[in-house]
Amino acid sequence: MTSKPHPLAFAALLLGNAALAFGPWLVRLSDVGPAAAGFWRLALSIPFLLVIARLAGQPAHWPGRALAVVVAVSAFFFAADLAAWHAGIRLTKLGNATLFGNVASFAFAAWGVWQARRWPTGLQAAALILAAVGSALLMAGSAELSARNLHGDLLALTAGLLYAGYLIGMERARGKLQPLPALILASAFGAAMLLPFALATGERLLPGNWTPLLILALSSQVLGQGLLVYALGVMPPLVIGLALLTQPAISALIGWLAYRETLSPLDWVGAVAIGAALVLVRLRADAQPAT
Repeated sequence: MTSKPHPLAFAALLLGNAALAFGPWLVRLSDVGPAAAGFWRLALSIPFLLVIARLAGQPAHWPGRALAVVVAVSAFFFAADLAAWHAGIRLTKLGNATLFGNVASFAFAAWGVWQARRWPTGLQAAALILAAVGSALLMAGSAELSARNLHGDLLALTAGLLYAGYLIGMERARGKLQPLPALILASAFGAAMLLPFALATGERLLPGNWTPLLILALSSQVLGQGLLVYALGVMPPLVIGLALLTQPAISALIGWLAYRETLSPLDWVGAVAIGAALVLVRLRADAQPAT
């Protein structure tokens, strides 16, 4: 059950997604394997999360058997998502990986609609349609479907579905567990799952340059996931699902700044459509607080 959101909860959600959008770029900059990058993202974040949790009055603790199982299952989905996503972004176009990876946005939003046991309102339906159109426009110029990219595309699509499973599980955990203890436990479980997988597949584990991995841990896990897991306890799934779609827009901006990729008029129209979808869904959220 979600509690009444803080006035800045939506801003925190958007900030978290902005931090998460840098993840694919940092993974590409790292010099370890895809699962190893996921392991270091989680493992390096844990000391920082423990300190922040202590300062915030949310010390890590064992939540009890049933709740620990929920978090462990969520962590399995997250670990599998990271392994698939990190591999996918190296085997396909960045636009393809972002497009297929964001299937979690609509899957989690659909979960929220199903959980509410009622059809979306007019505003919610309009927001979903705008978000879908915006995502398609944003990726239209960069996505390229071909046999060469098929393996990476399938990995990214699989990662998106796995990420939706992680979000659903963590939303359930957040009903009884504070955000930081939940994230610390999920990060520890996930790291413990990714390490043996990386070793078994023969990936390079130790980096020559720690900087991309440290920034990945701080931006994507501590800041990005920290704010997202907080939002899971106070914001409706529909709002969170649509907010996830800000990541492709930010990724396009990163591509423009880091790789001088051109932003077409369709890219800008797509970004505006996603922004309009967020405005519409927030109008509904403001009119009817989450319960």
